[in-house]
Amino acid sequence: MVDRSRLNRLDLNLLVALDALLTERSVTRAAERLHLTQPALSASLSRLRTHFNDPILARRGNTHELTPFAVRLSEHVTTALESTRRVFDSQATWAPAESTREFSIYGSDYGFATIGTVVSRLAAERSPGVRFRFMLHTPAVVEDAASRLRSADAMIIPHGFLSDLPYRDAWRDTWFALVADDNPAVGEELTMENLGTLPVVMTYASRSAFTFVSRQIQQLGIEPRVAVVVESFLSLPHFVQGTDRVGLIQGALAPFAAQLGGTRLLRLPFPPTPIVNALWWHPVHSRDPEHAWMRDLFAEAGRIVEQDVSEHTP
Repeated sequence: MVDRSRLNRLDLNLLVALDALLTERSVTRAAERLHLTQPALSASLSRLRTHFNDPILARRGNTHELTPFAVRLSEHVTTALESTRRVFDSQATWAPAESTREFSIYGSDYGFATIGTVVSRLAAERSPGVRFRFMLHTPAVVEDAASRLRSADAMIIPHGFLSDLPYRDAWRDTWFALVADDNPAVGEELTMENLGTLPVVMTYASRSAFTFVSRQIQQLGIEPRVAVVVESFLSLPHFVQGTDRVGLIQGALAPFAAQLGGTRLLRLPFPPTPIVNALWWHPVHSRDPEHAWMRDLFAEAGRIVEQDVSEHTP
């Protein structure tokens, strides 16, 4: 149960001051950031120290460091500030053409380069004041998605990584092989023997970050010779070009590989499990009309991306 009397005594300005202090780790720089005098921010720091019974900033020589307690506070403060901003940015009536809202979306460079670019283009045509902030997710962000999505609007990620959260399917894709034009070991078709003998470029290969196609290859009894692991889908063609390597790439990224040149796209020698990309969000956003508008925009953009995949892949 919420302690209302305790909440009534809180000053939200202290949350802003705390965020600046945790970020800058200096009273002087934090004061400059907030356009306050140093004595005013020192007074806020004193109140915060009293409230938490912790120094927050501890002097180490000529600098200050965050106390262990302050380090633990950092992430909570960011989430609390973002949630507070959303409360006061909300409007009883909302017109997309007049909105200046910023939507924050987690995802990979694959999601941003494909559906992200289409969404931003559609929004610019219809709601020029709306902004999108696309933020790269990490394994830690994905594992903590239920908490992170309280303060962010959504996450673009295929099915198989999240559960127990609302979602809307965006577009379907599939996996292909990418090889160099001058790779003498690969003919017009990639073979299972190629996958077992040639070096492979993987994206995200760890227990918590992986692609399902790499797991599928292993389930077929092939342990690929991993030559490179790169945590970027867009950069994968650079590690294939001019080598004897085989890269695994999504169909929606085929045009990007084609622009680079020096590579060719081939079907895999087995039917890969389809990629069903979805937009995921926290239930707290479900009844937000602005958020619903954003979800519709992603659904429309997904149909465009899926059509592009069918036109640019063999």
